[in-house]
Amino acid sequence: MEFAKKNNEINSWKYAVWLSSEFNCGIYSPNIYYSNSSTKKYQVENNILFPILGYNLKNNFEALTTYRADFIGFPNQLFIQPETSEKFNPLDFTGKINKLVKLKVRTTKKQYIEKVNALKQHIKRGDVYEINYCIEFFAENVLINPMEVFCKLYQKTKAPFSCFVKCNDSYLMCASPERFLKKDNNKLTSQPIKGTIKRGENLAEDLLLKKLLLHNIKEQSENAMIVDLVRNDLSRLAKKASVNVEELFGIYTFETLHQMISTISCELKENINFDDILKATFPMGSMTGAPKIRAMQLIEQYEEINRGIYSGSVGCILPNGNFDLNVVIRSIQYNAANRYLSIMVGSAITDMCNAEDEYNECLLKAQALLETLNAELVC
Repeated sequence: MEFAKKNNEINSWKYAVWLSSEFNCGIYSPNIYYSNSSTKKYQVENNILFPILGYNLKNNFEALTTYRADFIGFPNQLFIQPETSEKFNPLDFTGKINKLVKLKVRTTKKQYIEKVNALKQHIKRGDVYEINYCIEFFAENVLINPMEVFCKLYQKTKAPFSCFVKCNDSYLMCASPERFLKKDNNKLTSQPIKGTIKRGENLAEDLLLKKLLLHNIKEQSENAMIVDLVRNDLSRLAKKASVNVEELFGIYTFETLHQMISTISCELKENINFDDILKATFPMGSMTGAPKIRAMQLIEQYEEINRGIYSGSVGCILPNGNFDLNVVIRSIQYNAANRYLSIMVGSAITDMCNAEDEYNECLLKAQALLETLNAELVC
């Protein structure tokens, strides 16, 4: 077994900024579409579309509900049709964020451990065999400059599927390392992440940590479960015998973390469109668990948050139908009207996991976001 193959493309977006016409850079558009139906009617003019898909779009596909309050306010589904674009590089940003942001914990460590242990009982009963459980760090009545925050976050992470989204008073500052789906003609590719470890202080430690992640049985087990789920999702869209695991347990290095990523692809059947693909695959298995529907029911029962756009997807659909979509993780959400700021993080809960270790993994995933905001957690 070896580290990630060079031919599996991860770093493809470089950076992406999608925002409204009040800014003088990025992509902006007066044509923003809210939809609970098909994307077809929005592509009649052969324009590029930028889909923004919230986690709660799941309720359109399955008999599921969401009842917790949403303090950020992104719609479940919208498509931005750009009118023009300008090049912008967030690495050029030179500002500083000095004011300390104090973040509260929505779920205490004690509550987290209790809930993880309760979820493990569901696993022992056979309700699910993996579930992605998420928690929130939040601040109220806080004032930030979202563009400055995004630029600083991108400088720190250089995450390949980063994006900045503004919709009315709602902002997303996303530093995602994960691709949800990429369609290239009739090939559909998914690259779920399951498996995380910190970067080392030096080259020797960094290599050791990569090896530890690569050979970690628990992380391999979590990753393999989601690979099986993705294979099943893609099989609903694929030509016979075309679903292929191109890479299993690839170790990829990012600025702040090492990640275990697998690559699964298929050849699409004839007459499969964007809506068909979404219905078969959304939300992504890496952010739900398996079996997917029961996992989402338990997520609604045990999480104390409305995920909103978190663990949804942002991307680009080309006029020829090709597209590239991320997974909205490692993100800061902000509502400028009510001054509510939110960071959500999560991890995969399996029978093998230790609740305290999973909590520490959540803190590790949040670290770059907290440092970007010059934030401290108030327990």
